[in-house]
Parts: sequence; C-alpha cells; structure tokens
Amino acid sequence: MNETLTILLAIAAGIVLGVIFFGGLWWTVRKGMSSPRPAVLFLGSMIVRMSVVMLGFYFVGQGEWQRLLACLAGFILARIVLTRWTRAPVENLREDRHAS
Repeated sequence: MNETLTILLAIAAGIVLGVIFFGGLWWTVRKGMSSPRPAVLFLGSMIVRMSVVMLGFYFVGQGEWQRLLACLAGFILARIVLTRWTRAPVENLREDRHAS
C-alpha cells in the first residue's frame, strides 16, 4: 500500500511539473508575440522552466527508477491534456488559411 501511494504521489508531482512546464511555455509564447525583447523572454523562460522540472524530477525520483517513470508518466499526461486544452479551434485554423 505504501509503495502504491508513493507511485500515485509521483504521478501527481509529474502532472504538476508538466502543468508548470507546458503552461509556462504557453504563457511565454503568448507574451512573446508582443514583447519588445522576445529572445530574452524565451531564453529566461526556458531556463526557469527547465530548472524547475529538473529539480522536481530529482527530488521526486530520489534515485528510484519507478518513481522517475511515474513522474514522467504524469508529465506526459499533463502535456497531452494541456496541448488539447490550449489548441485553437479547427474553424479558426481553416479561416486563417483562406485569409492569406
């Protein structure tokens, strides 16, 4: 039971890390379009997001591959959910193609 709880917590931590990483990426892209210095914004965001995720995986994993794998599964799950959630509607994509 204790091992199951540990794995579930690792999955939850992976989801949180994924939301931080991919949510931060989404925010950066949206703000980068109107930023006067987008390169600084993108580089700074990448460094912060990568640092947070790497430290998160390090502390969650604690040298055990099962925890790392569970955390990675949660991270990928968050990516899938956020990618679908932030996707532009199909109608808008079709209109943009015809407008050019």
